[in-house]
Amino acid sequence: MDFDDTPEEASYRARVRSVLTDRAADLLHVAPGEPVDARSREAELRATQGVLAEEGLVGVTWPREYGGQGGTLVQQAIVSQELARARVPTLVNHIGIGMCGPTVIAHGSDDQRSRYLARLLRADDVWCQLFSEPASGSDLAALRTSAVRDGEDWVVNGQKVWTTLAHVSDFGILLTRTDPERPKHAGLTMFVVDMHAPGVTVRPLRQMSGGADFNEVFFDDVRIPDSERLGEPGEGWRVALTTLMNERVAIGGAGSDIGQSPEALAAHARERLPALDPERQALARQAVGRALVASLATRYTGYRRFTTLSQGGVPGPEASAGKLGGTAAARLVADAGVRLLGDDAVLGATADGDDTWQRAQAYVPGIAIAGGTDQVLRNILGERVLGLPSEPRTDKTAPFSTGGRR
Repeated sequence: MDFDDTPEEASYRARVRSVLTDRAADLLHVAPGEPVDARSREAELRATQGVLAEEGLVGVTWPREYGGQGGTLVQQAIVSQELARARVPTLVNHIGIGMCGPTVIAHGSDDQRSRYLARLLRADDVWCQLFSEPASGSDLAALRTSAVRDGEDWVVNGQKVWTTLAHVSDFGILLTRTDPERPKHAGLTMFVVDMHAPGVTVRPLRQMSGGADFNEVFFDDVRIPDSERLGEPGEGWRVALTTLMNERVAIGGAGSDIGQSPEALAAHARERLPALDPERQALARQAVGRALVASLATRYTGYRRFTTLSQGGVPGPEASAGKLGGTAAARLVADAGVRLLGDDAVLGATADGDDTWQRAQAYVPGIAIAGGTDQVLRNILGERVLGLPSEPRTDKTAPFSTGGRR
C-alpha cells in the first residue's frame, strides 16, 4: 500500500491545482460546511462546471470519443480532492457525470450520445436518476412505474421518490416496468426522459438537515419516444446495473471523506473542549478519539484502493466496503461534533448562527441509505467477498404482480 502519489500523479495534481488557482475568479467557492442550495445558486453552479469542463476537469474517466479525458479513476479522485481543497462545491451535474452519462455511453444509441453527452459535461443540461419509488427502495426491481407501448411512443405513469436534483434537472434516466407478466427483474426497460415534458411534476422534499435536494416525481401519461429507450425492452435491469455499479464507486470513493473531515473535527475539538465541564469533556474526548480513529482508518483503507487503481486494477466489491465503512465513520464524526457543542447541542445552531454540526448529524443517516443500504452492502460483501451462500430468491423467477396496476 502506497500513501503517496506516483510522480505522474503528483504532476497531474500540480496541474489541477494550478488550473484551480488560475481560474479561481470564475469558480463558485463556499466556506467549509456551508450548504449550497442548487435552486438558488443554479446559475453559478452550472457556470462553475462549464469552466471546469473547459479545463478538462469534468468527465476525467470518460472515453475521449465521448468528450471525456480518457483518464484513470485515480486522476478523477485527485480532481475531487483538489476541488474540495479549493472549496469548490460538488458539481451540480454529479449525478449525470457519475451515473447517467456512463449509462448512456454503455447502452445509448449514437444519436443519443451525440445529443446528450457534451451538453451534460458542460452542465448545459443537468441530469437525475429516477429509480426509487415509495414501495421499492432497496428492492429496486419491485418498482411499479409503468411504460406501455403506443405506436412509436411509450406512455409512462407512476411515481419516483428521493430523486436528487430533479428540481433543477433537464433530463433523467427512468427505470420502468414494461412487462408485468415476466419475473420482476426481466420486465423492466430504461428510458431517457425529458424532465420538462408534459405530465412530469416535481415536488421537492424538505430534509431534516434543512436542505431540499431530494424530490418526488410524478408521471401522468408522459409520452417518451421509443428512440429514447436505453437498451432493448425487458433489459432494463441489465442497464440499471451499469448505473448502480457507477453509483457505488462514486459514493464508495477511494480515500475521500463522507461528511465532515477528521481535520474539521479535530479543529472543532480544540476550540470547544475547554468550555465543557470535566464529565462532558471526558465523554467528548472518547467520542472524538473513536471518530478520528474510524475516519482515518477508512481513509487509509481507501488509499489501498488508490494503490490498486494506480497499478491498473479494476474496483470490485471493495467499493461496497469503502462506502459501508465511510458512512459508519461519518456517523461517529458527526456525533462527536455535536457532543462538543455542550448545551448548544439541543439548538438548531450555536449563538453565532453556526449549524455545521447539527446539519452534519441530520445529513449522515441519508447517506447510509443512498447507493445501497448498509444491509445491502453487507449482503454484497458476504456473498461476493466471503463466498457465503445467498438466500433463496423466488422473486427472481416468479411472474411479477403489479397489484392490479398496469
